[in-house]
Amino acid sequence: MADRVAIDVKPLSAALAADVVIPVGTDAAPPEAAATGIGPVAVAALARAAAVEKFKGKYRKTVSAVVPGDGPVERVVGIGLTAGDGDKADWPAVGGTIFAALAKGRPASILLPGVDADAAADIALGLRLRAYAFDAYKTRPDDEDKGAPLRVTLHVDEPSAVKKALKHRDGLAEGVCLARDLVNEPPNVLFPKEFARRAESLSRLGVEVEVLDGKALAKIGMRALLGVGQGSAHDSRVVVMRWNGGKADDKPLAFIGKGVTFDTGGISIKPAAGMEDMKGDMAGAACVVGLMHALAARKAKANVIGVIGLVENMPDGAAQRPGDIVTSLSGQTIEIINTDAEGRLVLADVLWYVQDKYKPAFMVNLATLTGAILVALGKEHAGLFSNDDDLAGRLFKAGEETGETVWRLPLGKAYDKMIDSKFADMKNTGGRFAGSITAAQFLQRFVNGVPWAHLDIAGTGMDSAASDINRSWASGWGVRLLDRVVAQLERGGR
Repeated sequence: MADRVAIDVKPLSAALAADVVIPVGTDAAPPEAAATGIGPVAVAALARAAAVEKFKGKYRKTVSAVVPGDGPVERVVGIGLTAGDGDKADWPAVGGTIFAALAKGRPASILLPGVDADAAADIALGLRLRAYAFDAYKTRPDDEDKGAPLRVTLHVDEPSAVKKALKHRDGLAEGVCLARDLVNEPPNVLFPKEFARRAESLSRLGVEVEVLDGKALAKIGMRALLGVGQGSAHDSRVVVMRWNGGKADDKPLAFIGKGVTFDTGGISIKPAAGMEDMKGDMAGAACVVGLMHALAARKAKANVIGVIGLVENMPDGAAQRPGDIVTSLSGQTIEIINTDAEGRLVLADVLWYVQDKYKPAFMVNLATLTGAILVALGKEHAGLFSNDDDLAGRLFKAGEETGETVWRLPLGKAYDKMIDSKFADMKNTGGRFAGSITAAQFLQRFVNGVPWAHLDIAGTGMDSAASDINRSWASGWGVRLLDRVVAQLERGGR
């Protein structure tokens, strides 16, 4: 989708738009630099509005006033920027709050005296993410002004430093919005071949993209993945995306996404109610594509591989059956108990392929894998499972920093035994209890000891809870989280 916000950066002294946003303190008064910029009439109008509305300048709360007279400032918005004691400022959320307070279609200036470059750039990121909307298929869009982006100018102490910081956030915003677009697309448009075609567009940023079709996958031996898609009219795909921004001898970081472009459940068909949401069962793959865009756009100094398994799970006469036994790429055999436990079959072959061919430093996979994770964690956290404490710690820390939070759940031999099969090496579901954990135990059998983490994003990747930076059904969850993990490693692990 096209950007709905065009952001410029200028010094505090530059001419202002007619609509101005200014920070205010707990006394609802703006700092001197902002007050001088908008003039006494605007300050007085804001003070009166604050008194009438009993506005106290609380963090991320806003108050607005129309400025009387015929001066250059016509409308002023005050926003509280002082976080509570012990709280960390969430600057993207501040940007989202500001966007919500802006008048539709009117250019605005945001005065940010004393706000450092990274914080200002994060405000810009929040503006862009909150502005996102998916209405490509509406003949009468909700936003009548969608043809022209809203023009917003950040007025800051050091414009050059903010512009530099924005280069990273620009690619990050594009990556998140790309992931959202993919998840929001209807399944008759975004089937495996089309998804792969869109991933190929990353080549214009310098990403090396290889697409493996059904014949290639059969030759390689990805029978677990192919079994999921054998009932569909659409051929399955695996897409390998490589960004080589690090040293030649650096091991790559590997990110792997489940991409079930539509999931009926197969022969173990899902109930009709809510099945339309299963177009989002590829949110893990969408995140990986968005992440690769973000890393390439900012020229990340790291070697990164993104691999996505793309299938459609349909129930025709050729579909996989409960009771079938398939041999995975690893050589391990899998008894199919439930064809709706399909995502782990896709990931099993892709995880084995990645660890065997690319010898990564670690692997992180993302998947809308289990409804059980929603029961456990709701839509607030993604489930985290890992065989490596250091990797789990990095993900948890990045989650705290970005707001894309994760919560670690256990793995263990007792859970592993629940997926042992009488007829094969394992079965593809361990039953109702501990469903998210047994799914993770299944995946762990295909990582071959490589440091690995599994993120179950069934609660965060689609049908998302509304937030200050997202009003879309698709959140693009995970792009900012994993970009932060890579950035930490680029900085030497900090």
